Amino acid sequence: MTTPHKYNLGIIGNCNYLAYVNDQANISWMCWPRFDSSFIFGNLLDATKGGDFYIQPHELTKFKSKQYYLENTNILVTEFTSDTDAFRVLDYAPRFLLYERYFKPIMLMRKVEILKGKPHIRVCCSPRCDYGEKILNEIQGSNHISYFGAKHEIRLTTNTPINYILNQTPFYLTHNLYFSLNYGTPLEAPLESTCDEFLQKTKIYWRTWVKRSSIPSLYQEEVIRSALALKLHQYEDTGAIIAAGTTSLPEANGAGRNWDYRFCWPRDSYYTLKAFNLISHFSELESYSHFVHNLVSSDLDHLQPVYAIDGNPQFSEKIMDLQGYLDNQPVRVGNDARNQIQFDVYGQILLALLPLYNDRRLSVRDERLPTTIIHQILKKIEKCFDQPDSGIWEFRNKLYRHTHTYLFHWAGCSAAERIAENYDDKILKKYAKKLRIKSVEYIERCYDPVRKCYKASIEGEHLDASTLLLITMNYLKPYSQKSRDHLEAIYRELKSPNNLLYRYQHADDFGNTDSSFLICSFWYIEALAVMGRVQEANLMLKKVLEGSNALKLLSEDVEGVELSQWGNFPQTYSHVGLINAVFKIDQGMNKQPFQTVF
Repeated sequence: MTTPHKYNLGIIGNCNYLAYVNDQANISWMCWPRFDSSFIFGNLLDATKGGDFYIQPHELTKFKSKQYYLENTNILVTEFTSDTDAFRVLDYAPRFLLYERYFKPIMLMRKVEILKGKPHIRVCCSPRCDYGEKILNEIQGSNHISYFGAKHEIRLTTNTPINYILNQTPFYLTHNLYFSLNYGTPLEAPLESTCDEFLQKTKIYWRTWVKRSSIPSLYQEEVIRSALALKLHQYEDTGAIIAAGTTSLPEANGAGRNWDYRFCWPRDSYYTLKAFNLISHFSELESYSHFVHNLVSSDLDHLQPVYAIDGNPQFSEKIMDLQGYLDNQPVRVGNDARNQIQFDVYGQILLALLPLYNDRRLSVRDERLPTTIIHQILKKIEKCFDQPDSGIWEFRNKLYRHTHTYLFHWAGCSAAERIAENYDDKILKKYAKKLRIKSVEYIERCYDPVRKCYKASIEGEHLDASTLLLITMNYLKPYSQKSRDHLEAIYRELKSPNNLLYRYQHADDFGNTDSSFLICSFWYIEALAVMGRVQEANLMLKKVLEGSNALKLLSEDVEGVELSQWGNFPQTYSHVGLINAVFKIDQGMNKQPFQTVF
């Protein structure tokens, strides 16, 4: 077996930005001031144009490195060890409660601690902007370096000799070092004590957040890491949730399937919120519900499958002049999926709005929101029943009437019925019920009686792993023969050589797929669990988890029997799938009733 490809990266963040740190303590990817801004450090995609911010042994080959998180936090540690010397780098983005609000500055903090000996190290900080096209001007201060050329000043404040950084001069580590990299607003406080204070407060914040989480008794470490990773992908300013913090990491080496995932898909966000609900976190749901409500209130006539994190529907996809990850091109910025027709978005938005109307834990219910928007979205569903769309996998040149779309019509209309019951709106309830029944008629038109399974669409003969949601969303009763037949057909036809699942097997706009899409395997695991096949589900979950990296972070795709990681990373879809699957297995092992809400 060949050595699997893994992303040797960890992530830190504070719900304002994300930073990726590799196992050589280099900031490989960091976009400022927002998730979807140009990178400040982007050597992940271009070693020449990407810039660096590393703290490393001068003779790197003589040291071994390992990465780990401080337990139950998003504080990442990179540790270097040789026969005589050792030190570690702690990376964190400050986040804690201050003056009754969350303090989450655009600030990266790094602390270097001596563990053994007197290590000989190098430090380099060379930020970029405009996707590597612009090298920033450096101006030396007494205890800082200012970088000019971006929209705002970027300042590095440190107790490290400035000339050692500017000239990349090796030096001996004789005391702990501190670095504060700030965007726009420089650090105006004592460096060492402030960094230590922020580190302690950030540690307490994350551990308190985890302590307030409800998690099952099995796979606790994996669930906690998944939850912490998901939390970092919500842009707290608006409530938007991104699919991943990276762009153009290929679905397979040389595949050309390179996409920008730093945007908010209502579909992905719906699944993420389900996972937050499972672990008993609701502030994320409330923030996102407001984000969605603003979208539908401002432009209900043209709901898109994807939005920028500020709710802006207008952005274009561009090809950048960058080397690409492992020379994989093109490197894309933006995503043309916003121009696609994906009608499942209506059902997903209804499901996202449901808590605003029905959940008594959300303060916004005091306002008794009008049901006008719900009526209007149902009208949009009614108009599109016979119209094909691009589907969940966003085919760029192929339109079908997809089973997955009709399933979310069914689920969205069911959510509308629940809202109508809560509001005693008989007209809304009758209308929603009529459309739910119609959705069932269209789903059943996708059924293949010969193969005893549901096809991907009305028109085609291909199968699609997304139809497993018919079981997990309780459209099909889990213990029915129809569920058993459908599950068997999907696995038989979509099983990959590593015994995980492809999304589909037919050629798409780019040819045939090479990788297993992890969320599909998690859907299969969920389906096994709800059908009572808990031991099989558990065995397959163990297999899928072999596809994580050393920090238990999951990519979008895995390839080959060695489960190499590919696709954007870490992928929220994958971590959502893990959480949902573990909960279903835990419920099955403990003979608990399965949740039947979508």
